[in-house]
Amino acid sequence: MTQFVDSVNIRTAIVTGANGWLGKGLVHSIVHGLDGVDQSLNKSFDKIRVLVLPGEDVTALQGISKNIEIIRGDVRSPSDCERLVNGFEGAILFHTAGIIHPRTIKDFYEINLNGTLNVLNAAKNSNLKRAVIVSSNSPIGCNPVAGHLFDEESPFNPYMHYGRSKMLMEQGIIRVQEEGMLETVRIRAPWFYGPFQPERQSLFFRMIRDGKGPLVGDGKNLRSMAYIDNLTQGLLLAASKPIANGKVYWIADERPYSMNEIIDTIESVLEVDFGIMCAHKRLRLPSIASDVAWIIDKSLQGIGLYNQKIHVLSEMNKNIACTAKLAEIELGYQPRVDLKIGMRRSIEWCINNYGNL
Repeated sequence: MTQFVDSVNIRTAIVTGANGWLGKGLVHSIVHGLDGVDQSLNKSFDKIRVLVLPGEDVTALQGISKNIEIIRGDVRSPSDCERLVNGFEGAILFHTAGIIHPRTIKDFYEINLNGTLNVLNAAKNSNLKRAVIVSSNSPIGCNPVAGHLFDEESPFNPYMHYGRSKMLMEQGIIRVQEEGMLETVRIRAPWFYGPFQPERQSLFFRMIRDGKGPLVGDGKNLRSMAYIDNLTQGLLLAASKPIANGKVYWIADERPYSMNEIIDTIESVLEVDFGIMCAHKRLRLPSIASDVAWIIDKSLQGIGLYNQKIHVLSEMNKNIACTAKLAEIELGYQPRVDLKIGMRRSIEWCINNYGNL
């Protein structure tokens, strides 16, 4: 049974990055609940306050609920962070704000590191109860050998500057935890998928439809993924369980998938569930393509530049896989949605929101 400590604002959820993919998914889970979980988890919060960048369109957020309180601000501004949490002693903070594909390398550190510390300092000053912070697989890097799975004891080995910014972020969170003024939980999320995805996800599905789904090497490398409802379940459990205080957890689907399985599953769902015929081809590249991209990516990042396509290509022959067993044991985490069901929902959402593929 989910148990929260008694506090006047304990049933208030404060969410940064609420207008992002994960942020919208989390807000939706808080408002509408999740299927197949302890119903006490679905009744955790009565009030939601969110931070949204100035000028951003909040139509989608307001479509989830008209009762969401929207605060305009930026995690890079300490005063904006103070405004977000002021007066909410005992509330729960979900920090999902971050940047994965920046314009320049310095954005990683200004947003992922300094922005997080700004939010946590404000949370301490306002006596919030607990902060659940979204990290990534990147601080831990790539698996050393095929078949290896990361767990909570795996050491830091950051992948490029994104991984380093998240590693430094996690180390900063540990220092905050040691001060004893704010409970913290770190959640390491791998590649996630599902509703509220940006429109570029439709392009990925179209590439697979047209036989241009990229496979680097033999496609047997494993990737952990997290369907968005699985991930938000993990976040809500991390907020609610006393045992989670000070811990780090991997949250992912029940098992990793090979790149072959990921593309094959999407292709099958497109045809069987939506009647969208596929070319049944792959854009095959030798493994060295990722190795060359890694060299270029590292060189560009070394002079402060970033190219999203090169960075993504550099990872495509890598094993990046984890186990979520600790979360299952300690938090009661149950990743109920697998790749096939999750991709069906993901594709349906894209079609409903962005038009036919």
